[in-house]
Amino acid sequence: MPAKTHLRVILHGKAAGRDDVRSAIEKLRSKGHEVSVRVTWEEGDAIRYAREALENADRDGIDTLVAGGGDGTLNQVVGAVCSQVSGADSVPFSFGLLPLGTANDFAWGIGLDPKNISECLWIAATGAARVMDLGKVNDRIFVNVATGGFGTRVTTETDPGLKRILGGAAYFFTGLNRFSELANCKAEVTGENLSWEGQFLAIAAGNGRQAGGGVPLCPDAKLDDGFLDLTIVPSPAPDQVPDLIGHLMDGGLEQMRRYGAVTARLSECRIETREELQINLDGEPIHGRSFSLKTLPGAIKFRRP
Repeated sequence: MPAKTHLRVILHGKAAGRDDVRSAIEKLRSKGHEVSVRVTWEEGDAIRYAREALENADRDGIDTLVAGGGDGTLNQVVGAVCSQVSGADSVPFSFGLLPLGTANDFAWGIGLDPKNISECLWIAATGAARVMDLGKVNDRIFVNVATGGFGTRVTTETDPGLKRILGGAAYFFTGLNRFSELANCKAEVTGENLSWEGQFLAIAAGNGRQAGGGVPLCPDAKLDDGFLDLTIVPSPAPDQVPDLIGHLMDGGLEQMRRYGAVTARLSECRIETREELQINLDGEPIHGRSFSLKTLPGAIKFRRP
């Protein structure tokens, strides 16, 4: 019989009324586990609640801090805690995930099924607490993948109404119609045994394997190997644009190797661009022209299948 635990769940406000979430919590409590919930209401709540959990962990007996939301919520919760401590040994609890977002890329990547919320919460309570790396871009942490370039901008700038009508195909049509406007970005990327310069379509640094709603940009990435998997997709020739955009949004890295995708496994690297670049850290955007990327080996413990 698993040991009884205390979960502190930081729950995105939009999910507070979901019947499956309430049922999962009640089921876990019925098995003797303690579950305390903090519901976000406005910007900054997830960060504030995470720091509150860190401060009161010993007093409240918190074993696992669970992010109840999408990859962005997970990013805020983990980042808020790790910004206050010096390493994994200084974090008094493990982390867990209740995947309630739209894409849930990190959840799918580690074997959680967002369609089975009860099972996900059970894993957060009883799953193995394994050491896990994090990534860092400048002074910001990411849990899953940092992405920049054309794919990031298409995802951000696709019209919500078009997404409602066409679903994932909306990204393809936006990318195709606005390719010349969105894809003009040049970068210099340097790191261990890596020196690359040129026009690029997308750059991804993966602690996890997939981003952008299931695109496996870093399919060989491992959460505990002490490295980031870097993928650079160079800008294509004009006649390759339709096929490449389709593969980028749909097929992932394996389909893009034919277009000269560059891959590397490294502990740190630097990206310099001539024009301002948006990089999404688990969906949370930052902007700039100079980015220092590195891995933080064994930074936290995470409960996963």
